[in-house]
Amino acid sequence: MHNLLDPAILFFVVGVLAGALKSNLEIPPAISRFLSLYLLMALGLKGGFALSHSGLTADVGISLAAAMTLAITAPCLGYWILKRFVSGFDAAAVAATYGSVSAVTFVTAVQYLENQHIAYGGHMAAAMALMESPAIIMAVILANALRQKATTQSMRMSPEVQILNVQAVKQGVSIGKILHESFTDGAQLLLLGAMAVGLITGDAGKAAMQPFSGDLFKGMLSFFLLDMGLMAARNLPQVQGKSPVLIAYAVIGPIIHASLALALACLLELPVGDGALLMVLAASASYIAVPAVLRFALPEANPSLYFGLSLGVTFPLNILLGIPVYVGLAQSVL
Repeated sequence: MHNLLDPAILFFVVGVLAGALKSNLEIPPAISRFLSLYLLMALGLKGGFALSHSGLTADVGISLAAAMTLAITAPCLGYWILKRFVSGFDAAAVAATYGSVSAVTFVTAVQYLENQHIAYGGHMAAAMALMESPAIIMAVILANALRQKATTQSMRMSPEVQILNVQAVKQGVSIGKILHESFTDGAQLLLLGAMAVGLITGDAGKAAMQPFSGDLFKGMLSFFLLDMGLMAARNLPQVQGKSPVLIAYAVIGPIIHASLALALACLLELPVGDGALLMVLAASASYIAVPAVLRFALPEANPSLYFGLSLGVTFPLNILLGIPVYVGLAQSVL
């Protein structure tokens, strides 16, 4: 209940209500993009300043390894479940969306931890960056395999069908191209660059940037969550008419992923704050980076499916309920 009284969360609720009422309230795309970049820059700086104190220790390496393990496990598990209910391409796209992460959910969780005075490692911002790409790469590999399988099967069909399937395979996307786009993405580079700046400048940099990355942070997050509330409400209709199995996955899948993260955090004896953020990352779903790549890499998949589920169902649940629940569980278990 305390989370629902946070101004940033309340602005998200305002956005949801405005979108549901079909209000003409909207945030210009350029401003929304600026807010997103600001939050990533501020988060990177905070992480870098924290790392300048803790240093790059073995514990940091363990946390990053745990993040990578989840980034590979979650999409594999999702695809294994979903391919029984939807086409292979849709299963790969949804699994990639839920195997990747939401930066805004992570930023909101960081703010929640700070409000609760729970310490966390600055390296968790790097964990977020690492967890974004593996799911995309796996989706591309699965899609290319499905296209190849379709071509093999078409060899027994008419020449016309063979031509169509060969053309589909030629549309396959190279892993090298996806890797290049993932590691040169502007948002990723800004986050990691800001972490490097914070790590290098330390306390002096923190004092100099406090008015920018500290004092403004809460207000900027509130503004951005207002925009996210509008987007969530306006994308919710895309979920209507979808299979109940997919709706259930959008709710239960993140809980399963968070449970895996909690088990891993217990096994590795991670601190409470790091474990909570690992759970939040595992439970989140991408609604910006991954859908943008999938539209190009998996044109056979239905965008309203993976985008509608992640933004219309999972994102609001995590923002309103998931974050305090995951943090509470981490405090009880770790």
